[in-house]
Amino acid sequence: MVMRYISTRGNAPAQTFTEILLGGLAPDGGLYLPETYPQFSANDLARMRGMNYRELAFEILSRYADDIPAGDLRAIIDKTYTPGVYCNTRPDENAADITPLHTLEPGLHLLCLSNGPTLAFKDMAMQLLGNLFEYALNRAGQDINILGATSGDTGSSAEYAMRGKRGIRVFMLSPHGKMSRFQTAQMFSLQDPNIFNIAIDGVFDDCQDIVKAVSNDHAYKAQYKIGAVNSINWGRVAAQIVYYFKGYFAATHSNDQQVNFSVPSGNFGNVCAGHIARMMGLPIKHLIVATNENDVLDEFFKTGVYRPRGAADTYHTSSPSMDISKASNFERFVADLSGRDGKKLRNWWSAVDQGGGLDVNQEGLFEKVADFGLLSGASNHAHRMETIRDTWEKYGVMIDTHTADGLKVALEYHEPGTPMLCLETALPAKFEDAIHEALGRAPLRPASMEGLERLPQRFDVMAADVEMVKRFVALHATS
Repeated sequence: MVMRYISTRGNAPAQTFTEILLGGLAPDGGLYLPETYPQFSANDLARMRGMNYRELAFEILSRYADDIPAGDLRAIIDKTYTPGVYCNTRPDENAADITPLHTLEPGLHLLCLSNGPTLAFKDMAMQLLGNLFEYALNRAGQDINILGATSGDTGSSAEYAMRGKRGIRVFMLSPHGKMSRFQTAQMFSLQDPNIFNIAIDGVFDDCQDIVKAVSNDHAYKAQYKIGAVNSINWGRVAAQIVYYFKGYFAATHSNDQQVNFSVPSGNFGNVCAGHIARMMGLPIKHLIVATNENDVLDEFFKTGVYRPRGAADTYHTSSPSMDISKASNFERFVADLSGRDGKKLRNWWSAVDQGGGLDVNQEGLFEKVADFGLLSGASNHAHRMETIRDTWEKYGVMIDTHTADGLKVALEYHEPGTPMLCLETALPAKFEDAIHEALGRAPLRPASMEGLERLPQRFDVMAADVEMVKRFVALHATS
């Protein structure tokens, strides 16, 4: 029986993995989820424990992408997850691990996810997505125009994954002047003719709203073959599930031992993958949602009230990739919380999309949140600086600002006997100014990225205007 995908809002036809791969939102405006989550028993976990990253990825993704012939899927995975792609900038770690576990002290670990070409965890899924897109487009003889939004790392990760690929053009929206200098240069210095950077006068949520508006214009989307690489795309989330399994096996010795994961969170995609891994049977005790000053998610998990904020109330912080006040993937979790009640989701998100909020207390659902093992906490600039200094002084490990948010909140929930894995978000090189402030020294960066900020940059600045962006895409789109 082939895995089918349904919309969180319940008003779209069920489709296969390859049918939803290239798109973003479902036709009813919802996000795709599998009809059921594959289940992994203790015996399955025992069998998987000794697998390398590529083997684990095939074991998991073959359950979700089962309409791709097994040989083809294995070849795509084997092409993606190699030491050559994840070149590892840490000389003391094993590059062949792809996601090495760095133990700070017994029971407290960093899961290193930032060894890809753009030094951010987004590469873990985006490199696979680029190869899946190329495979699907070649098989169908089609082209695609990808429209995406980034708060800092998704953009460069997508562009590095898609640059030079036949039949693919990337139009990436970012908040003008609100990324780090490294992040900005990493994107805007690309000169590939299939890459277009659009700097939007606004915040990330404005960029994301434009992407969603275009995706909901079904005629335009069809005419210009618009695809998505943000984590509204199910393929991104599915790929991220793999490293939760890999981290679990690295931190435990038995298949019934529970672990906790602390996840720096903005758009809820990364922690959503952990939620799904837990639903699949991975023994996760708690998933800890770590936010920065933009603490909409922390507020929900403490009160049951979800109140997205507008641009004027979204803070520009020293962990800019988390400067998000409308968490797109949160809808996937709420769908599971509601028991996949599409009618409720349609009503709730109609209010959210119109600038309102969501109170699950009114439905008697807040008590059920604990059943999913989710906890939360928030961090601020002073916390980040202190955590970066403490981690350097105590362990000799330099971490970036987002990982610092995750580690600060992780320590609040750390309990003896349960391994705590903090997911690394990016390498410190991407946030040099913050590292200078915290440590009085510059972070190391790969030799290939020396002088990155001095390279010529190519981008267009636009107002947060859907029609203006649509005209630009139409002018430059692959026909």
